[in-house]
Amino acid sequence: MKTRLLALALAAAFLAPAQAEVPVPKDQAYPGTLRLEVDATNVGQQIFQMRMTLPVKPGPLTLLYPQWLPANHGPNNALNLLAGLVIRANGKPLEWKRDPVHVHAFHLNVPAGVSQIEAVYQFLSPLEPGQGRITMTPEMLGIQWPAVTLYPAGYVARRVPVQASVRLPAGWQFGTALETEASEGDLVRFKPTDLETLIDSPMFAGRYFKRIALSPADAKAPVHLNLVADTAEALDAKPEQIALHQALVTQAAKLFQSVHYRHYDFLLALSDEFGGIGREHHESSENGVKPDYFSDWAKTEAGRALLPHEYTHSWNGKFRRPAGQKVPNFNTPLDNELLWVYEGQTQFWGNVLAARSGLMSASAVRDTIAATAARLDSVQGRQWRALQDTVNDPIINARRAQPWNNWQRAEDYYQEGMLIWLDVDSKLRELSQDQRSIDDFARAFFGIRDGDMLPAYYRFEDVVATLNQIAAYDWAPFLRARLDGHGPGAPLDGLARLGWKLVYSETPTPFLKQSEERAKSASFTYSLGFSVSASGNIEGLVWDGVGYRAGLAANTSLVAVNNRAYKPELLKAAITAAKDGKTPISLLVKKGNVYRTITLDYHGGLRYPRLERIEGSPDRLSALLSPR
Repeated sequence: MKTRLLALALAAAFLAPAQAEVPVPKDQAYPGTLRLEVDATNVGQQIFQMRMTLPVKPGPLTLLYPQWLPANHGPNNALNLLAGLVIRANGKPLEWKRDPVHVHAFHLNVPAGVSQIEAVYQFLSPLEPGQGRITMTPEMLGIQWPAVTLYPAGYVARRVPVQASVRLPAGWQFGTALETEASEGDLVRFKPTDLETLIDSPMFAGRYFKRIALSPADAKAPVHLNLVADTAEALDAKPEQIALHQALVTQAAKLFQSVHYRHYDFLLALSDEFGGIGREHHESSENGVKPDYFSDWAKTEAGRALLPHEYTHSWNGKFRRPAGQKVPNFNTPLDNELLWVYEGQTQFWGNVLAARSGLMSASAVRDTIAATAARLDSVQGRQWRALQDTVNDPIINARRAQPWNNWQRAEDYYQEGMLIWLDVDSKLRELSQDQRSIDDFARAFFGIRDGDMLPAYYRFEDVVATLNQIAAYDWAPFLRARLDGHGPGAPLDGLARLGWKLVYSETPTPFLKQSEERAKSASFTYSLGFSVSASGNIEGLVWDGVGYRAGLAANTSLVAVNNRAYKPELLKAAITAAKDGKTPISLLVKKGNVYRTITLDYHGGLRYPRLERIEGSPDRLSALLSPR
């Protein structure tokens, strides 16, 4: 009986069709140039239509849809928005089969006598935010090439030649780091490039468009600001505003003393409809802000570190890259171990360059640091989860909303990474009697190979070795203690060495007030342990904070304070009235269809973070933020 069963099993295995494998990428040139045509004219229905032509040889072929996106740090390309895939050879359809494990891979067999195939498909841009980020509106669009590209498996991305073209709505203009070969009416054909460069070179286009030079006319590597907006009026940037963006380019050049791009294009969308974004690329960046970025300049300071952050990435993340990011194509997993350098130090330089260029005042940057330090100092999740583990969040959580963010933690390597690099700068200054600083590290680490665009990869040991060149110290344990430790609290030693300390007062700083107004929320994080949205929803609960201990959860709305309909001012007044008293604060809350009254036995008054000078200490933070 056993012999018969074994024979049947062997026969079944023999007769079962072999599962096609996804070819491993090899460092070999693809035989021919891919041609990708994108029709982006259907802005009414928000549909991108693609036609890709591939030179091929008869036999098995696997096409890949990009999965792992370097600037996203995770496998989160929107495969669900790829639709209508039809592949033809000599005008006849070819059947394809999706790989059952690697679902971004499509297998097919190319018949004898076929030297070229054609793939036709669509990218269905989300129609509303719940479906994903909006990339097409009646006034503008953004083409992220991973969303519209298929490519052959078995080749390193840099070895796959591709030529792209885009048909835009009539009269629209565009910005991109890609170089134009020809324009025929509304059809733009770009010069041939390699697949990696194409994927890394998005396009913004719009009905209302303006291109502004941010570097001198004779610059070896020119920089431009490409604006698209909901209205023509939103493009009206004043000369003094442009001068601050030009100062950003100047200050970055003084800092890094090198460039690693042929030219650089800021793509900046000013829109209420187009999805907000901040995404780095080697020769460009995608940036999305509200349409009042220029027109209500006094109220937009809180968002002006975005462009300095993304620009810094040309050096940190695109030129210098963590060794774990050295992957052959866009379907190979990334190692995010060093994101606290890639993103954390970029967050640091984004704020510093914002101050040095004048895009933000030094006081606003100090207030940003205070808000960051306070938030991270209150993160209870560090008790069980070290900062180093948060580099996995782009894969684990993919920026989805979380029920208990303060306990779960999220991508804290950005903001806490900034605090670590503040700490590093303060230590370098202390060790060298203020003769050296993190500026010296930036020149030594990012300023190498001026003019070279090929990535320079690094490991943890390289970071440590460069720091030791600036000032000898036990840098490895210094960094690992902050990356792997559990507190208590955030790493704030650097603030003290920089001459400042985190304190709390009863009034918010002007910067915090502006941030709350733009977010349309009211923060009681450091008093009651939560924030309240404009609609009255409880948000951002601090684990084991006052609100948490009273039984509040984030799916609760605040209805009344001390028997009066909720308003932010009313709750603030109640907190102030309860200070140093014994009467608790009474809240009427609603969860689902259930109303209940809870009491908060809190008497500490309103608390808002700010930085305060340490008397008698050198003001190294001001030195850090001063223009060069």
